[in-house]
Amino acid sequence: MTPLPSARALDQFFLEARCKLLDVAAIFDRIGRGDEQEAIASDPRAAKLRQAVEILLGDAANKAELIQQLFSLAYDPDWPRPQPRF
Repeated sequence: MTPLPSARALDQFFLEARCKLLDVAAIFDRIGRGDEQEAIASDPRAAKLRQAVEILLGDAANKAELIQQLFSLAYDPDWPRPQPRF
């Protein structure tokens, strides 16, 4: 499979990316306006959001993979398999 040329990808996805970035910025604004900043400073979810932004700003070619791994739990071979509901 041939990758989409960069210029065409930018043309095709610019508005969608812009919209999603505005959504993320608005979420960070809401978090930042809250009055319990001490609690946020120690919340691992907030730390992961900041790490995700750092990944986006980096030079890695596999940003989506890295962010998926950041938010995923490590593999545990002893996890119980889901049981069907009856």
